[in-house]
Amino acid sequence: RSAFTLPPQLSPEAAAGTLQRLSRFLALALPLCRAHTVEFYTRGLWDRLVAPHPAAVLEALRRPLAEASGAAAAQWDDDTLSNVFCENSEKLINVHLFVLAAKYYSLSSLGVCTPLEDVLEALRGDNQGTTGIKTDEFMTKKKSHEVQVMSELVVNIAKYCDIKQVIDIGSGKGYLSSFLSMQYNLKVYGIDSSNINTNGAHERNRKLKKHWRAYQSRGKANLKSQKLEKANDEPVESKIKCKAINEKPLNNDSSVQSQDQMAIKDLVPSCGFTGIATCEMSKQTEADLVAWTQSDENKLSEEVLAILNVLPADAVEVSSSQCNCGKLCEEEKARRKMASLKAKVSKSSESNLYFPLTSCITAETELSDIITDLEDSMLVGLHTCGDLAANTLRIFMAKPEIKAVCSVGCCYHLLSEQFETQEECPNEVWGFPMCQYLKDKGWCCGRNARMSACL
Repeated sequence: RSAFTLPPQLSPEAAAGTLQRLSRFLALALPLCRAHTVEFYTRGLWDRLVAPHPAAVLEALRRPLAEASGAAAAQWDDDTLSNVFCENSEKLINVHLFVLAAKYYSLSSLGVCTPLEDVLEALRGDNQGTTGIKTDEFMTKKKSHEVQVMSELVVNIAKYCDIKQVIDIGSGKGYLSSFLSMQYNLKVYGIDSSNINTNGAHERNRKLKKHWRAYQSRGKANLKSQKLEKANDEPVESKIKCKAINEKPLNNDSSVQSQDQMAIKDLVPSCGFTGIATCEMSKQTEADLVAWTQSDENKLSEEVLAILNVLPADAVEVSSSQCNCGKLCEEEKARRKMASLKAKVSKSSESNLYFPLTSCITAETELSDIITDLEDSMLVGLHTCGDLAANTLRIFMAKPEIKAVCSVGCCYHLLSEQFETQEECPNEVWGFPMCQYLKDKGWCCGRNARMSACL
């Protein structure tokens, strides 16, 4: 576990008291939230729910939102809410105070929720680096923004909890899953109820892997350009010193020869083939080239050696001047063949970092029946529709192997409510409510109110 300290949170008792105050405000505001816009006219809801005339409401909403004064400036309580809604008719009587109350009773203002920026800052610590990969090259801009923010949060939580396995619930086409596996080397299982989505995720993942190295190269180039821009801000004295060194005259042939040797060293690693270098360097003798190859081969960069290792054994052409090194070439061929096999094995293991699966997830789902090598994992979900968000939280609470959860719900109009209808289904697992306090109150939001939460 990381040594980073997470932002402070409210105690369970304080959070419960705050949510109870929020529920009192919502109980008065829900009739307005449940009303459809058309119903204000077709069913005469305006006269039943709102005291001011529509023109007065529009005028109040157009004015800048000033801070409350008088009783509203104090701590919001039941007495303050009586200035917003009429106690007898329960109509809205003060639009300005209603807007202030809605702002005050938001979860962020009440301190119940920790801002995302504070969580990320605590989890990052001193590591403020970026990948440089522009995901909008293979995603829409909207999806790219969501995946980048979500993946950064997921990978930091995974590091904090020392987790390498991630289960993406409702993975869809696998945008988040594939990015987490390829960019952050996490083992990701993407589970979706649609077989069409799973097959599409397989095909998209195959195409993405084909071009992933190109995306990484562009990302590295972006980071390199950023570093160069920072390097341009270095002191002027150092630039002058470097310029003086570069303009130092060459007075003898030995210096020219040393520069030629450096030019050869720079050229060969850039192309990666000693045979090509032998053909193009006609001014060098064969003996000099053989000596250079034997002494400086180990100084090649890791990137060039990786390219040579992946090449077939006969890809490098050996000139006739090197025939006397036949034994060395055979050993080199054997070494490259072994390295090529290792590269194929590594590539095969990388291709298995993301596994799209088809299954319908419920609160009773046994993940071990779907994932055979289930270990300490983290549940994630981006746009978990309807009851899937609630079931994800229930699985997290019930399964000890699930160490963390990061879920972003959506489509709340698809959320099932226990008290929305009069039908009694004692064995039914409802999406809402989940806490015992709201169950005891028989709380019901209604579809229109849940729909407005999606806007």
